[in-house]
Amino acid sequence: MQITSLLPDPYIYIMNLKLAFLFKFFICILLMLAAFPVFSLSFNDSLPPKELAARLESAMTDEQALAQLFMLGWVGEDPSPLIMEWIRQRNLGGVKIFGWNTTNTQRLARTVGQLQRASLAGPYNIPLFVATDQEGGWIRHIKGDTSETPGNMAIGASGYPRDAYLSGYYIGKELALLGINMNFAPTVDLFTNRASVLIGPRAFGSDPVMAGIMGAAFAKGQLAAGVIPTAKHYPGHGDTALDSHGILPRIEITYDTLWNRELLPYRMLVNEGLPVVMSGHLSFPMTDGGLTPASLSSWFLRDVLRDRIGFSGVVITDDLMMIGATSYLRSMPLTAKQAIIAGNDIIMFSSTLFLYDQIWTFLADSMKNEEDFRQIVRSSARRILELKLTHLKGPQSIPLIPDPARVEAELPDPEGSAFFLNLAARSVTIVKPLPPVSVFPLTRENAGRVLLAGRFSDFFSYGRAAFPNASTYRFSANTDPQDITAFARNADTVIFCLSDHIDLRVLRSLAQVNRRIIVLSVLSPVHLESVPWVTGAVAVYSYAPESFAAGFSAIIGKIPALGILPYER
Repeated sequence: MQITSLLPDPYIYIMNLKLAFLFKFFICILLMLAAFPVFSLSFNDSLPPKELAARLESAMTDEQALAQLFMLGWVGEDPSPLIMEWIRQRNLGGVKIFGWNTTNTQRLARTVGQLQRASLAGPYNIPLFVATDQEGGWIRHIKGDTSETPGNMAIGASGYPRDAYLSGYYIGKELALLGINMNFAPTVDLFTNRASVLIGPRAFGSDPVMAGIMGAAFAKGQLAAGVIPTAKHYPGHGDTALDSHGILPRIEITYDTLWNRELLPYRMLVNEGLPVVMSGHLSFPMTDGGLTPASLSSWFLRDVLRDRIGFSGVVITDDLMMIGATSYLRSMPLTAKQAIIAGNDIIMFSSTLFLYDQIWTFLADSMKNEEDFRQIVRSSARRILELKLTHLKGPQSIPLIPDPARVEAELPDPEGSAFFLNLAARSVTIVKPLPPVSVFPLTRENAGRVLLAGRFSDFFSYGRAAFPNASTYRFSANTDPQDITAFARNADTVIFCLSDHIDLRVLRSLAQVNRRIIVLSVLSPVHLESVPWVTGAVAVYSYAPESFAAGFSAIIGKIPALGILPYER
C-alpha cells in the first residue's frame, strides 16, 4: 500500500482544520468572558432603588460586595495612590474627609472629583459615599472657605426648631458644593455629664425631647440640601467624662434610663425617617449589652436599634481605630468582623489600609468559609446600595463631581452667613447675675478702664470694637496664672474670655482682685459654675467670629440677650 493512500481527502482535511480552529476560537471567547465579565447592569439603570440594589448586589463578586462596606480616610490634601488603588481595584464603598484633607476648599473639590471619577469608571458605575464631620460650632472638619457656625448648644439656647433646620440646610448646602454627600451630624448626645471633654457644646442640651426635635429638624435640613444625615453617637455619649478615642467608657445606667433618656432622640429621629446611625464605642454594663462596646454589640444594634426601635437604614461604626473599639477584642481583624456581625453595615477607618491588610484578607476568607457571614456582608452591601440609589441619583441629588469654580464663587454661602449671625445673636445668654439684678449693659462710660483678657484673636478684635480704649492681656497654656493680676489691678473692669480648663486656671487667679470681672463664656458655659464670684457672665456657644460679635453686642446692650441655658443649672 502506498503511503499516500493513508492521507484523508484534501477537502475533508481542510474542513476539519476550519472546524478545529472555530472550536478553539469559541473556547477562547468563553474563557475571556469568564475572566472579564461584561457588566450589563449599571447604577444608572432606571429601576426602583430597592430592586436595582438587589440586582447589583447579586451580580457582584464577594470581594466587590465586601468593599462596599469599607469607608477609609487618607493623609494629605490630594488623594494618595493607595486610596486610588482601593477605588480602582476594590470597588471601595466610601471615603471620609478629615480636617487634615481640607486646607483649601477649591483643592478639596478637585480631590473629590478625582475620587468620584475613579469610582464611576469602575464596575456598575457606583459612586462613593463621601463623608465628613461638619456638625457646626466646635466640630468643623471642612474648613477653608466654609461657614463658621454657632453650633448645637446655641440652637438649644435659641429654642427654635427652625434654627436647627436651617443650620442643617446651610451646612449641607456648602457640603453639597464640595461633592460631600454624607455628614456625620446631627449629634444627639445629651449634655448629661458636665465634665465631658468630648460632647459639651456639641449637644443641643440636656433634655432628650428637645434633642430629638432639634436633631430631627437638623436632619431634615441636611436632606433638603441633598446631604445624607447621620445621628450619633448611638446609643449616647453624653453621660461620661471619658473620650472613646482613648478608652472604652463605661456608662453606669439602667436600660430603663437608657430607653427613656439617651435613646429617646433616636426613637424620634427614626420615626421621622432617619437614614443613617453611627454606633459609638461605649459600654453599658447595667444593660444586656454588658461590657461589649455598643458598636460591637448585636444586642444594641439588632435587638434594640432594629427590632425594638424599628430602624431600617444603614449603620456605620465610629472610627474602628479608636481605642474604645480596639481595646475590647485586641485584634483589628476580629474587631472589624464582630462589627459587621453585630449589625454595622459600614466599617470606618481613619487611615487607608494596605490592599492586602490582615483586616481585608481575614474578612474575605471569612466570606469564603462561613456562609452565614457571607450573607450578612451581602445583606449590608444591598442596604448600602439602596441608600446610594435613593440619595445619590436623580434630579434632586447633588452633583457627584463638584465644580471648583462654583466653590470659589459661592463659599461661604452668603445667606447662610447672615443666618448664622442671627442665630448667634438669638442664642446669647446672660448667665449671671440672674434677673432682676443686672450689670448689663456695660457701656464705655460705666465700664471705666477695661482690660480684655483671653486667647482668641476674634475676642480681642470684637472687644476693641466695643471698647476702643481697652488694654489687652493675651495668655497661653504656659502662662503663669498670677501674671494677670498686675494688669487687672490697673483696670476697673476685666472682660475675660473663658472656654476651657486652661482659661479657668487663669481666671481663678482673679478671685482676690477687687475689680469688676465680666466673663464672656464660649463653648460650654459649665465652667462658670466654678467661679461664682464673678460679677457678670454672658454665654455664647462657639468661638466663631459671629459668636464673639453677638456676645459683645449683648454686653454693651446693642442687642437683647434672649437665649436660655439648654440645661438645668
